[in-house]
Amino acid sequence: MPRRTLLRPAPAAWTRSELAALRRLRTPARIQDFLDALSYRAEDAPACPRRVLAERTAHCYDGALFAAAALRLAGHPPLLVDLQAVRDDDHVLAVFREGGCWGAIAKSNFAGLRFREPIFRSVRELATSYFESYFNLEGEKTLRRYSRPFDLSRFDRLGWTFDETWLPDIAGRLDASRHHPVLPPARERRLRPVDDRSMRSGMVGTDLAGVHRNG
Repeated sequence: MPRRTLLRPAPAAWTRSELAALRRLRTPARIQDFLDALSYRAEDAPACPRRVLAERTAHCYDGALFAAAALRLAGHPPLLVDLQAVRDDDHVLAVFREGGCWGAIAKSNFAGLRFREPIFRSVRELATSYFESYFNLEGEKTLRRYSRPFDLSRFDRLGWTFDETWLPDIAGRLDASRHHPVLPPARERRLRPVDDRSMRSGMVGTDLAGVHRNG
């Protein structure tokens, strides 16, 4: 099936009340605090940043979109990094640079897959920092690949900040973008299972309705 041509009229703009709320999120840490306060939404259909702001609910993809939009207002480019997993859900980060180092903001159903301070010298270092906390209900460490930073400004003409029409298409392009391995295949067979204590701590506050289940 041929890919649709991504053409759409110019997007809307933030209202005064929306801007007033967003301007309180002046730093990556404040954006993360906002995401942490949102309810986790288990449904797959993504919401645009405008709806996330209005409804105060999000999952990892639309949480990352919201964070990217808020980062842009704070002076950062709107960048995403996609983490791909086996036998598990993928995860999306909004990433930023400060002092030449990378950090990340994320909405997650798992405690260890959220904020990262900007201390990582490369996107690879940033992505691999999620490895130990990225596991499924069977206790497998599931993170396998990460994408290059994906610039959402290329899709501004689609109105991704205010309109949900093209969000599945943008997600498909992110998923199809070039990804790099986290570990060599030979190492996969030698990974230690996640211990019970790490699983319990990583799932504090987890909504089981939104957790990937194998089989």
